[in-house]
Amino acid sequence: MAPHQGSLPDRDISETLGERIRRADAEGTPLRIVGGDTKAFLGNTVDGEPLSTREHRGIPRYDPVELIVSVRAGTPLAELEARLDEQGQRLPFEPPHFGDAATVGGMVATGLSGPRRPWAGAVRDFVLGVRLIDRHGASLRFGGEVMKNVAGYDLSRLMVGAQGCLGLLTDVSLKVLPKPSAQRSLRLEMPLAEARRRLVEWGQEPLPITAATWFDGALHIRLEGGPGSVDATGRRLGGEPLGATFWPALREQQLAFFTREDDARPLWRLSLPQQAPAPDLEDVDETAMLHDWAGAQRWLRSTAPDEAVHAEACRLGGHATRWTPGEQTPFTPLSPVLAKYHRRLKTELDPNGIFNPGRLYAEL
Repeated sequence: MAPHQGSLPDRDISETLGERIRRADAEGTPLRIVGGDTKAFLGNTVDGEPLSTREHRGIPRYDPVELIVSVRAGTPLAELEARLDEQGQRLPFEPPHFGDAATVGGMVATGLSGPRRPWAGAVRDFVLGVRLIDRHGASLRFGGEVMKNVAGYDLSRLMVGAQGCLGLLTDVSLKVLPKPSAQRSLRLEMPLAEARRRLVEWGQEPLPITAATWFDGALHIRLEGGPGSVDATGRRLGGEPLGATFWPALREQQLAFFTREDDARPLWRLSLPQQAPAPDLEDVDETAMLHDWAGAQRWLRSTAPDEAVHAEACRLGGHATRWTPGEQTPFTPLSPVLAKYHRRLKTELDPNGIFNPGRLYAEL
């Protein structure tokens, strides 16, 4: 396939990457997998030799009719989205970039999704298959398009959010979807309690809502779908027009809530049941929080100890991730049972611990 106009030529360097990994495993040399490094803050610092995927790039297959695209891990995320946009299609899970250098591999490795996730699905829901290089330097394929998974592991899904700890992701096949024919965004002034009540009510109806965020005293809603449905729902909900740039700014954390220089407290992301009460943390005021995903994802700043924030999130039925780098792992500690399975999986796939050791947890 000829390279896309305006992009660098496609290049497959899987053999070179495989040889580097095979040598590292034999020598017991830890590797720090590097893509665009725009999400390097999410996780622990890895002490290892850099292994870059940036030269492994290109879109070997794109079938707009079948809504399937296969992409190499080092391909810039912006390049993939531009290619899909030409065909009126998109990645439904709205992945954040956090910088121009963001790659498809980093998108899958971190598993982050944008405001549309509760209505469209997460990254994991759209991964059809992957190609990865194991510790022996062998290139393996997993997923629906190619071969059955082995050893009982659904490796194509396990790679999502694994942050490179299980092997080197080199290629991914994704399901894509058409863009809607109409979109409208609204801002409705109302207190948080009323916003939560309305979202529960609207959730029981087939309304074309694809994003719902509350902060700064207002509920922000996005409607997507057919023109008739979007127009009728917009008239029913009322409110003020909201610019379409609001959602990309939220996804990329460019809203004033995230960029305030007068608040040095660590930033936290809490994933909680939608109707969970406000976290009981000493310096957190619920009205100063940002409630995304209709309240299931909450952003806050707090000086509370990491252990206290993690414990409070667990008490409320969810988990917490510290977005601001610190000395401890940002992720909620695993339960003994989950930790056991994580260790067994890591031992099975990477017994010498060469792939991003300690990135998620010190014992991995």
